[in-house]
Amino acid sequence: MPLEPFKTSEPLTLGVELELQLVSLSDFDLVEASPDMLELLNRSRFPGTVTPEITQSMIEISTDVQKRYPELLEQLRHIRDALVAAGDRLNVGVCGGGTHPFQEWSSRKIFSKPRFKEVSALYGYLAKQFTIFGQHVHVGCASGDDALFLLHSLNRYVPHFIALSSSSPFVQGRDTLFNSARLNSVFAFPLSGRAPFMLSWEEFATSYFSRMEHTGVVKSMKDFYWDIRPKPEFGTIELRVCDTPLTVGRAAALAAYLQALCRHLLERGEEAPAEDDYLVYNYNRFQACRFGLDGVIVHPKNHESLSLREDILNTLRRVEPHAEALGGLPALEHLYQVTHTGSDAFFLRQEYAGTGSAEGMVDMAIRQFREG
Repeated sequence: MPLEPFKTSEPLTLGVELELQLVSLSDFDLVEASPDMLELLNRSRFPGTVTPEITQSMIEISTDVQKRYPELLEQLRHIRDALVAAGDRLNVGVCGGGTHPFQEWSSRKIFSKPRFKEVSALYGYLAKQFTIFGQHVHVGCASGDDALFLLHSLNRYVPHFIALSSSSPFVQGRDTLFNSARLNSVFAFPLSGRAPFMLSWEEFATSYFSRMEHTGVVKSMKDFYWDIRPKPEFGTIELRVCDTPLTVGRAAALAAYLQALCRHLLERGEEAPAEDDYLVYNYNRFQACRFGLDGVIVHPKNHESLSLREDILNTLRRVEPHAEALGGLPALEHLYQVTHTGSDAFFLRQEYAGTGSAEGMVDMAIRQFREG
């Protein structure tokens, strides 16, 4: 069926989704607790929504539509408190982090939902290996054309969000030497990567999506695992590169940074996005995944090599007026601190170095999520 029209939404509104780990408090491995957790949560009232994810050791929370950082942060805290309380009743720990440091993917169980079963049948073992945990941020757009403009204008800033959110250094009990190893699992899917370069929604819908649908490869936008994808049914773009942070405070700060950055880009003060910007995209993405804040990226316009940390700091300063207008200055202050003290990946490695225990990393992550 044709791609639905792009639904107009209030520009710069926010929605945050967090995929979270469900952990046994006896051995700190993942536990198949999402059916029990969902049943318990359905009996209580809390803002936002909680839904299953592809395996039973995961759960996803979503906020309501928010306009400003303070209200977004408050709602994320309320949802967190509800999750922690439910986990306490079930003797299950809840935590962030882009990967669980030592779980075995082959032990995971697919959640009983038709779409998840379809994905598992199509992608085989990749479906269970998709037991990884990300933060998705939706930003409201006035039109499909604005959505595509923002999507492609943000290509230059994708490494910022990878580095600031990175929290997946360990996989299968080993330090991967990546700050965000999670995105390597996403890249295994054939419809991952970046969206095709188009700035007209009509062209995207008729010249790209309809042709892709005709091949039988895709049925809806859900079949694309792009780093940023449009969501016409919501009237948003969705940034998908962030690891789930260890705290909801950092999750809210990342969303507020994206909101301020989009406000800045919509002023059309920067050079317009172009197809050639993507010549350096995969290299910059790799640098952020591998080295985090210590990465070196290439500017897509002038090809100058840049310290990723310094580029983030310069951009934070540039969008301060926009953050102030949106109530988000405390969020930028939080991210300033991250650039100096290190991402969650740094603190997970620090915990492992201090204790020599992968279980200790998970215990620390559970406490971080609970205490913020």
